[in-house]
Amino acid sequence: MSTTIDVPESSNVNLKGKALVVAPARAGGMKKGIAIMDFILRLGAIAASLGAAASMGTSDQTLPFFTQFFQFEASYDSFSAFQFFVITMAMVGGYLVLSLPFSIVSIVRPHATGPRLLLIILDTVFLTLATASAASAASIVYLAHNGDQSTNWLAICNQFGDFCAQTSGAVVSSLVAVVIFVLLIAMSALALRGQ
Repeated sequence: MSTTIDVPESSNVNLKGKALVVAPARAGGMKKGIAIMDFILRLGAIAASLGAAASMGTSDQTLPFFTQFFQFEASYDSFSAFQFFVITMAMVGGYLVLSLPFSIVSIVRPHATGPRLLLIILDTVFLTLATASAASAASIVYLAHNGDQSTNWLAICNQFGDFCAQTSGAVVSSLVAVVIFVLLIAMSALALRGQ
C-alpha cells in the first residue's frame, strides 16, 4: 500500500536510485474526527445530566427552630417542577448512556448514515426534554432567590442558603447538558451533510 515517486535529480541533492514513500489518504478522516468528538461530548453530557439529577435529588435543608415539632424544611420534592427536573434529567442521562454504542459505531464506520440519523433524531427529542426541565427548574430557582411581590412569594434563599445553592448548581449543570446537546446535533448534521 505504498506509492513510490521518482523525483528528478536536482542540482543540490543527489537522489539517484532512492524513492519517496507516501502514505495513502485516509477516507472519512473528518467524519471519524467528528464521531470521536461526538463520543467525548456524550461522556460530558452524561456527567452533566446525571450530576444535575443527583444534585437536585439530594437537595434538602431543615431549619432548626425552637421545638422539634415545628420545623421548616425545603426539599426538591416540595416543588413539582423540581420533581419533573429530577425525572427528566435522569431520563436524559439514561438515554445518553444507551446512545454510547451508536456513537462507537459512528467511530468505527464513519460513513454509516443509519446510526447518525437515529442519534440526531433522538438527540433532538431529549434536547427538548432537557430544555423544558431546565427552564421549569430555573423559574422556581429564580423565585426562590428573588420572590415575587405581586403574588406574595417571599424569597426563601436568605433562610435556605444551602438548598438554593444546590438547586442553582443543578440548573447550571443541566444548562451545560443542553449546550452539549446543541453541539451534538450540529456536529451530527455536519457529518450527515457530506453523505
